[in-house]
Amino acid sequence: MAKALSRFTIERGGDDYVIHIEDEDGDTLELTASFEQLDLISESLEEHLAFDADDPDLLDEDEDEEE
Repeated sequence: MAKALSRFTIERGGDDYVIHIEDEDGDTLELTASFEQLDLISESLEEHLAFDADDPDLLDEDEDEEE
């Protein structure tokens, strides 16, 4: 079963980047990624967010109140 994301950070670590992903239980996964890999992740996130932006079920209650 998938765990909920609690937080994540990205830091520069030499020529690569270090990504820390923390789950709801406080367990942290540490990954290294190149600039190119982070760019691919960014593009994928943008595509998913753009596609899902029109889905009212995905909007936070705070966003509904602001509109």
